[in-house]
Amino acid sequence: MSGAGRAVGPVPVTMLGLGAMGRVLAAALLDAGHDVTVWNRSPGRDVDLVARGARPAATVRDAVGAGRPGGGTVVACLYDHASVHETLDPVAEDLRGRTLVNLTTTTPNESRELADWASRHGIVFLDGAIMATPPMIGAPGAAILYSGDEDVFGEVRGLLDVWATSTFEGADPGRASLLDLAMLSGMYTMFAGFLHGAAMVGADGVSARDFAARAAPFLAAMTEAFAADAATVDGGDYSAGGQSLDWSDLGHLVRASEDLGVDPAPIAMVEELRRRQVDAGHGRDDFARIYESLRRR
Repeated sequence: MSGAGRAVGPVPVTMLGLGAMGRVLAAALLDAGHDVTVWNRSPGRDVDLVARGARPAATVRDAVGAGRPGGGTVVACLYDHASVHETLDPVAEDLRGRTLVNLTTTTPNESRELADWASRHGIVFLDGAIMATPPMIGAPGAAILYSGDEDVFGEVRGLLDVWATSTFEGADPGRASLLDLAMLSGMYTMFAGFLHGAAMVGADGVSARDFAARAAPFLAAMTEAFAADAATVDGGDYSAGGQSLDWSDLGHLVRASEDLGVDPAPIAMVEELRRRQVDAGHGRDDFARIYESLRRR
């Protein structure tokens, strides 16, 4: 299920957490005409929002109570899993019967724990994972993944679509977080590889900007291989691939990095995954077999 920008009448919303993302989420709700109450642990973060019509709350209890006459949805966009409990545990009874949307970055198990906590306190819970940077909120390309209670997702969908394309990923409260963190793992590994390459050429006087101009189109083209690798992994047959593990020896990349005085850690990690499969007798198999060095046993 996905969509963006569906019309919804003004509803009361409480935003807990006004970091870089929380402020943008609250601003988008105000722009859409919603009655928004805001709270942040550190004072002063709400000045611009209040000037635009948000209702400031001095305490979490005040913030949660502000929307009660109209039902109201409570959105938590806090620092981490622990901060969610620090903020909400004292007002659990005030939240009974309310809808809580958690947009705090948590691990899958932490999201499941929060869903269980909410259920024990009679709180209606939906977990979300934001696949966007703050400037992307409300613009094409922004996406937020949700998981948990599908009925709740449907009830608050119009509100969620103010921020981004909303996609429901299933009943497991940890599924949105899992997909989010898995994609971030790929992203950060890619950036680490780019920066490692920049360090290599930088050691020989090539600017990072010049390297980026060369690397970006190449790396973008390489992502087209994801589908083929995925088919190989899902099929479980690595024997008919194109680039074998033997042929993909990355030792020369490690040595070149060391010759340049550059830490080879990013590429050395990939070489270690390759080497495990070669040592196990799979050198003629497709490079995608390094998945077997990573997957859960």
